Amino acid sequence: MNKEAGARIKINNLLTESGWRFFDDEQGRANIALENQTTITSKTIDAFGNDFEKSTSGYIDFLLLDELSHPIIVLEAKAEKYNPLVGKEQARSYAKAQNCRFILLSNGNLHYFWDTLHGNPYIITKFPSPESMKGYVHYHPDPQALVNEVITSGYVAITQKHDYDQNPDFHDKNLQAEYLKKNNLVLLRPYQMGAIESIQHSVRKGNDRFLFEMATGTGKTLISAAVMKLFLKTGNAHRVLFLVDRLELEDQAQRNMVKYLKNDFISVIYKESRDDWHKAEIVISTVQSLLSGDRYRREFSPTDFDLVISDEAHRSIGGNARAVFEYFVGYKLGLTATPKDYLKNAEPDGNSPRDFERRLLLDTYETFGCKSGIPTFRYSLVDGVKDGYLVNPTIIDARSQVTTQLLSNTGYAYVDPALPGDDNTTYFEERHFEKKFFSENTNKTLCRAFMEHALRDPISGEIGKSIIFCVSQKHATKITQILNVIADKLFPDKYNSDFAMQVTSIIPDAQQMSINFANNNLSGRANFLADYRSSKTRVCVTVGMMTTGYDCTDILNLAIMRPIFSPTEFIQIKGRGARKHDFSQQFIDSFLKDQHKDKQKSGFMLFDFFAVCEYFEEEFDYDEVLTLPPEGANPAAPKGGGSLPPKPTDAEIFSPDPLANLKRIAIPQEGMKIDRMFFQKFEEAIRKDLIIKEAVEDGKWDFVLDYISQKMIDKPEEFFNLERLRDSLQLDRRLTLREVVEKAFGLIPRFKSKDELLNSEFDKFISTAKPQSSSNLSALKYYFKAYITDPKLQKIIKEGDYAELHTYSRFTFQDLKAVGETWLTAIPQYIKDYVNITTFSKDN
Repeated sequence: MNKEAGARIKINNLLTESGWRFFDDEQGRANIALENQTTITSKTIDAFGNDFEKSTSGYIDFLLLDELSHPIIVLEAKAEKYNPLVGKEQARSYAKAQNCRFILLSNGNLHYFWDTLHGNPYIITKFPSPESMKGYVHYHPDPQALVNEVITSGYVAITQKHDYDQNPDFHDKNLQAEYLKKNNLVLLRPYQMGAIESIQHSVRKGNDRFLFEMATGTGKTLISAAVMKLFLKTGNAHRVLFLVDRLELEDQAQRNMVKYLKNDFISVIYKESRDDWHKAEIVISTVQSLLSGDRYRREFSPTDFDLVISDEAHRSIGGNARAVFEYFVGYKLGLTATPKDYLKNAEPDGNSPRDFERRLLLDTYETFGCKSGIPTFRYSLVDGVKDGYLVNPTIIDARSQVTTQLLSNTGYAYVDPALPGDDNTTYFEERHFEKKFFSENTNKTLCRAFMEHALRDPISGEIGKSIIFCVSQKHATKITQILNVIADKLFPDKYNSDFAMQVTSIIPDAQQMSINFANNNLSGRANFLADYRSSKTRVCVTVGMMTTGYDCTDILNLAIMRPIFSPTEFIQIKGRGARKHDFSQQFIDSFLKDQHKDKQKSGFMLFDFFAVCEYFEEEFDYDEVLTLPPEGANPAAPKGGGSLPPKPTDAEIFSPDPLANLKRIAIPQEGMKIDRMFFQKFEEAIRKDLIIKEAVEDGKWDFVLDYISQKMIDKPEEFFNLERLRDSLQLDRRLTLREVVEKAFGLIPRFKSKDELLNSEFDKFISTAKPQSSSNLSALKYYFKAYITDPKLQKIIKEGDYAELHTYSRFTFQDLKAVGETWLTAIPQYIKDYVNITTFSKDN
């Protein structure tokens, strides 16, 4: 088969996959015309300088038609050995002749979508669908209109209430704040207007990617809403995708978009509107939801969104998630609270968590067109504090004797008296705390220090509202119990084991609990003062639920009771306390409000029990350093021991036990019935479990997988285990438990074979790497797949022992030369960073 014919076959399949029809069927009339002849008119100049029109005929490879059979897309096909861009001008001539605005360029492996009225060809991994083009044809971007749009402080408020500025109360400085609050209106701050104007300046320069580096608490969601309005109102987007990285942020974003923009635009959460999301101008989703089962490819077309906004961009484009972001054509905006300069002292150590974060941030800046490291707009915590919008923390660096040793270079030395000689000492580091090293007394010491030094509520005098971040769910349970015992002694009869509450994914309604805490209604209100609306529960103990996007302005204390190695996570945690707050507004009575107007939040306490600030070379002064003496028994004795040798077996049998009988039975290709029924039985079991069902619907995958592993895997009743589940499916690769659950709940239609999965991973690589030449794309694909599946090839490449390939039939030296020097190392690095190689092995 020649290369051109091979390209045509691949293109035919891609067209069919995207919903285009070669023949009439129950879906409708054929909408692909093949080898359509067209007349091309061009102007030429003769030897005497006279110009005249010249007409020639040509054949369009594929002409795609709309529902009225009018031409809508010219598809120019090239042989696999050519870059599709070589057909660009030829396709443009055909498109002009057919009055077509859109062009597809493809060689079967590499594809470009080109809106000839706007920008340049854009690499895509799937052809746009007829349904998507039906809406996209009405999209007429006008960058000049976007640039000329006037941004005022009331840009969002006028959408909320079109005559907001005609009320006399708005123009009265003494009444304006109350008027805005009463009508739930928001005005843009000067720096927020500056952020939006920076996009206008960038578009004027011809850019279509933007990055905002803004401190937590500076209103990134409000800015996002204003940007959405800017693009939608000026016709530079017909639909916007807003990506968040956590499930609870979906609901929060939706509430805000309804609050800000509902009078002009419809916004929906994708998972709740899967059948009619296309009716909305704003679609909100977690990136994980779209990535699951390649849903972004199965259920969306590359032209469905003209503006993609990525909240917490460094998270939502990390790893394979970047493929989701790159899949869609159009403008891209990233938001991050983590400045790149935060990692300026990170050592280039490939095993360093800080180095990983640095690479992730650099990827973020490059993805959004900011290779220089300068974002489109920057507004730091220092800026926010200086302008009076944010507050700084007071750092409490508190270390017990045990944690001090854990933090030392040598670690904590635990001597096990039960072991003889030199083998009785185990060294533990801070990262082992509450994982391999357990100390109840250390937890008590940290909790007492927190209770004794926490900031108090300036009005009620009770412990200020606080969030404590723990190592794990089990650790959170322990800390919650210890705090409640201490609170019962310090405040008799004030709390009924609800002073502290665990808010983690394993707790039912944890998300609602976090909302109630922000609304000052967790466990009820007014525990100290009857007229003062403040949550009875004072401390939320969590692991990671409340680290990002959580708005609770009256937080006065944050406590880090676990090591943190991610600067992104540390900045997010610290940002939970940075917002200002007026405590007088928590009174219902207006007289009491006026009486306590001076009760303003001026700072917050950050308890650092694991030298996190020191680790990241934080520039804040340590206002207070506590020495925490141990109480009671020596805390050096860990509750859980350490890395101990396995217990000896109870018995060893030495008597002979030969085979009594041996029978060979051939198993048919479809496997044994008991194997097939075994998998169905497991699917039924997890579908019937309401806890699993609810958690899957909420996207709490960590909880789902942990729950199934603990409750259903390797239990004697049914003895479900991953090995038997995988074997029962007769797949040629390893399956993950998550895939099994996704299949059971219909989140993926079927399990992909190894080759299908490899092709999918290669598509994601193409979306991310965007190779400019396709001459060796087939070679790259072969190398990509071979490297993932062949351990020997991995070893040869890692060791640079290329001479081995002269005698290796699976991947030859000629194959290596075809790949090229650039991709020889780039592909293994990408695979190392983003691909789980074990998935492609059938071994467990």
